[in-house]
Amino acid sequence: MARWVVRFGYEGSSYGGWARQPGRRTIEGALLRGLARPGSSSTVRPETLEVASRTDRGVSARANALTIESRLDGPALLRVLNGTSPEMWFTDAAPVPDGFRVRRARRRVYRYFESDWGRSLERTRAAAQLFCGEVDVRSFGRRLTNGPPVRRPIEAVEVRTEPDGWTIEVRAPSFVWGMVRKIVAALREVDAGRLELGTLAAALRGEGRTTLPLAEPEPLVLWEVDYPITWTVHWTGPNRRQRAAAQEGYSSSRARVRLLRELS
Repeated sequence: MARWVVRFGYEGSSYGGWARQPGRRTIEGALLRGLARPGSSSTVRPETLEVASRTDRGVSARANALTIESRLDGPALLRVLNGTSPEMWFTDAAPVPDGFRVRRARRRVYRYFESDWGRSLERTRAAAQLFCGEVDVRSFGRRLTNGPPVRRPIEAVEVRTEPDGWTIEVRAPSFVWGMVRKIVAALREVDAGRLELGTLAAALRGEGRTTLPLAEPEPLVLWEVDYPITWTVHWTGPNRRQRAAAQEGYSSSRARVRLLRELS
């Protein structure tokens, strides 16, 4: 069997997170059930499935990544994977050696789609600029203890204006649990005047901690997982079920946006 890395995405509101759990529809569970279909299990080894990022409930992905072993060639493997669930799509693949580990990505990029109603772009960008370099993430992760500083590199946090609001992009090699949602919450707290820039800067330096809520998961998208590889096999979809699911999701989201605009 050959080992493959596959780039894939999903609409996260349909799933209760990545990890399979009894009685809950999850991304891993849907994948494993799909790969257990007659004919699939003889050509793809589900037990070799590994993923780059285990996203939380409600978080979507444009380009997460997984590794798996299969007897199929690249195009056939993508066809099989794209039959697992209409809310998932598998877009690219490349063969990798046995020693390749999908969690050792060069970079992960998240985007959070945020409303700009009543917000200050200047204050929010001033807070975002503090998140650069080696920072203490104890205030920006879940279930981190009060021990010594836990340092992680952050490449950048950028706030971009769009016609329908802001896009907050966070780039780093890796993240602790809940980190992007806590960063978004910190930007909100500074904008609202509940968190001083000096207090935020001190927490990032490791000079104490600050308590932050978690921003909502649904606007968060894992946008890219970057590796020093070339994707050699590409998707030719969407298939009929994926197209129908996408059209339904687009129509419902468009109606929701129109409704909320009336309230503004």
